[in-house]
Amino acid sequence: MVGTLDWGPANEHRDLLADPVAAAIGDLPEAEVAAIDPELADTAAFCERYDVPLEVSANCVVVAAKRGGEVTYAACMILATGRADVNGVVRKHLGARKASFAPMAEATALTGMEYGGITPVGLPGGWPVLVDEAVAAASRVVIGSGLRKSKILLPGKALTGLPGAEVLALAL
Repeated sequence: MVGTLDWGPANEHRDLLADPVAAAIGDLPEAEVAAIDPELADTAAFCERYDVPLEVSANCVVVAAKRGGEVTYAACMILATGRADVNGVVRKHLGARKASFAPMAEATALTGMEYGGITPVGLPGGWPVLVDEAVAAASRVVIGSGLRKSKILLPGKALTGLPGAEVLALAL
């Protein structure tokens, strides 16, 4: 297993998942979930407390891409050891004039998930899910569950099968 957490099948522990994540988790039978202290949901604190290497932890960043009066939202999955090239690769890929991190209130309202727990599983339909190639290649990654009180563990390649998923070189 990964770290010192007590992992169990996500399909059997839906109480540890945000509603949109619980509704979509059936498509990921290999997904496992573990409860954590919500105060330790942020990546650095989580990894330190639960002995999870940063290179096994993947963050989901919600991006708002603007062109004219149109705003397109996308999720970017990047290993905790890197940063997403939002103003370069992401902006160009989405065909936007400007791209930035979506404001917290906007991201949580649109996804139905808690800040610090946002995950690509169960996102609104039509959202691109841009998965960094290092995340896709990882044998296992820890991601958010939609809630701060838990984390999901699954193969990186499982993220490439999500609706709207595309693998790109996102890391700076």
